[in-house]
Amino acid sequence: MTGTTPARPSVEELASLDWFKSSASSASGGCLEVAFLEDGRVALRDNEDPTNPPFVVTQHVWRCFLDGAEKGEFAPRA
Repeated sequence: MTGTTPARPSVEELASLDWFKSSASSASGGCLEVAFLEDGRVALRDNEDPTNPPFVVTQHVWRCFLDGAEKGEFAPRA
């Protein structure tokens, strides 16, 4: 890792991505969508307003998030 932050994806690049959402999502929105950039980064956006800039993370951050989600680490605490 070089310590430099990759350039933010361009509007054109973001528009050309294939966005995915969970099969548990409803047709009325309220879903998080995910797209995979060519350099391995992952873009996340709220499908209720896809015009907002997405949050972009590295592949490592994405894998850590998925691992935590699978382990239930983000479940609300009573």
